[in-house]
Amino acid sequence: MKSFSAKSDLQTYLNPLRKKKKKIGFVPTMGALHKGHLSLVKRALYKSDVCVVSIYVNPTQFNDAKDLEGYPRTVESDIQMLRHLSEDIIVYLPTNEDIYGDAVQLNDFNFMGLDKIMEGANRPGHFKGVANVVERLFDAVQPKFAFFGEKDFQQLRIIQYLNKKHRWRTTIVPCPTSREHNGLALSSRNQKLSEASREKCGLIYETLKQVKLKFSTNTMENLKLYVEKKISMHRDFIELEYFEIADEITLTPAQKNQKKLKYRAFIAVRVEGVRLIDNIQLN
Repeated sequence: MKSFSAKSDLQTYLNPLRKKKKKIGFVPTMGALHKGHLSLVKRALYKSDVCVVSIYVNPTQFNDAKDLEGYPRTVESDIQMLRHLSEDIIVYLPTNEDIYGDAVQLNDFNFMGLDKIMEGANRPGHFKGVANVVERLFDAVQPKFAFFGEKDFQQLRIIQYLNKKHRWRTTIVPCPTSREHNGLALSSRNQKLSEASREKCGLIYETLKQVKLKFSTNTMENLKLYVEKKISMHRDFIELEYFEIADEITLTPAQKNQKKLKYRAFIAVRVEGVRLIDNIQLN
């Protein structure tokens, strides 16, 4: 397994492979790897000739300094997990200086409204930070394919939009959300939960599945009321931050069910101070 911390060294290694028409697959991560990340890496190994995985906790996408400080950092065990999967994986471990230079200066992006609701509304500046780091990582790796999980569906849609608008020349490959035995979406943040709360958090996905079942026979307003009531019944351990049903393409909040459109339900909650998100396709 090879690892690089400098963009120049990574490109020196990748350029000859690219000239040989090798297809480079890329999985950007912030580390604290779990089975969800590994499922993306497996997909990249299968679809690509060369697999690059980055591990970098991007400071510019955090609007809460405490959240950034407390984000799990487990680089050594992450590398061991990747090595166990395949010795052929290339690991990119950039520093802040390698990504942003001596002084962090962020580019502005027009997200065409994709950032105005849900995560964008609750985490100001988050997607600006995401867009900047993805643009820089794509420039470093220059991948043919880039793999992103559907758990962060709003992020996925924004990256798909920017990739097309800015002609990053990368094929974005969406990958299904990986889940624990109780349905809880796998996330690095799950490590911060107690075992008892982690088990109870099966409620999140169970609620989304019920919304899916009720979708064709209920109004959007009734579905929102259902979720608010369902979560409030368990307020001793969980707090609802938002629930939204939106057009899957534009992420516009839905007022009524239009048969020609595809919809997805989105939820964000807090458990033991840990913020968790999930979503489900409704039709």
